[in-house]
Amino acid sequence: MKKNGENKNSFSLNKETTIITPKMLKKRFPLQELDKIFISQSRKIIKNIINKKDHRLLIVCGPCSIHEIDSAIDYAKRLKELSEKTQNKLYLVMRSYFEKPRTTVGWKGLINDPYINNSYNIEKGLHISRSLLLELTKIRIPLATEALDIITPQYLSDMFSWSAIGARTIESQIHREMASGLHMPIGFKNSTDGNIDSAINSIIVSSKKHHYLGISQNGVVCTIQTTGNPNSHIILRGGHKPNYYERNIIECENKIKQNNISTSLMIDCSHSNSEKNYKNQEIVATSILKTIKLKKYSIIGIMLESHINSGNQQINVKKDKMKYGVSITDACISWEKTEKLILKIHDEL
Repeated sequence: MKKNGENKNSFSLNKETTIITPKMLKKRFPLQELDKIFISQSRKIIKNIINKKDHRLLIVCGPCSIHEIDSAIDYAKRLKELSEKTQNKLYLVMRSYFEKPRTTVGWKGLINDPYINNSYNIEKGLHISRSLLLELTKIRIPLATEALDIITPQYLSDMFSWSAIGARTIESQIHREMASGLHMPIGFKNSTDGNIDSAINSIIVSSKKHHYLGISQNGVVCTIQTTGNPNSHIILRGGHKPNYYERNIIECENKIKQNNISTSLMIDCSHSNSEKNYKNQEIVATSILKTIKLKKYSIIGIMLESHINSGNQQINVKKDKMKYGVSITDACISWEKTEKLILKIHDEL
């Protein structure tokens, strides 16, 4: 028989690897002063859109997740060129998602497994991600992410102009606390079953001050005290069924008003709203455009999953055999479809 206390160090069986601190990574890949000004201005514009001071439509679009550097830079350059054509009515922000929440198992993103070979070199993933974010920032396109891991924002959050809390983490206390300390506007998705109450509660909670455990810029465990994030909104992404129809928007706005929070809404044209068929994103976006033109509701933006080429591909082949600019997670619409759709939205608005 084992004696009491014999397993007191059982956690030591898990492997621990010390990695670079946030401060050291930022020193290696620093933001220049002009970069900081651009990100600050982008955040201010998005805040103004959420608070109805800027009447442009916010469009967050890009790959479901980034897995290759060249196609991400290629996409950013195309989106920048398109944004210059449409900036009088639209404000385009690029999805730069490096972490993927999984319902069961699967590739968890560029940070977790940058070589897509189960080597899980997270430190290298952080290096690659911050280096890429610097390149994208110099293209002068605002960047968006999903705040998933509670440690990675210490390494990367200074690069983003907008962030989302996803449907799988919307009820998590630690994610609400983390959101209260982020300095960019935040979109909260309804839960996977379509419940919007969790998103409303998250907005209320994240607007307050909090204390929680985290790491400092020097990589030391510390207590983090936040000031609360007042710039947030709900994202309708569907649940057991789509929820982008007029009746869903009315129901959501009524609940929001009852809780005295911002009535600003964003519609995710993918996920359950597209019934998990990427081609339906165009149908959803066109429907939302008609609703926006009624000028009765508080829709401030849409989300699109878009890449250079359409669809998605399996990752059970060698990385150098993968198709260029094709998602390895959720399927995306092609750049040609994206450009045509965004120009249509611009022209009709």
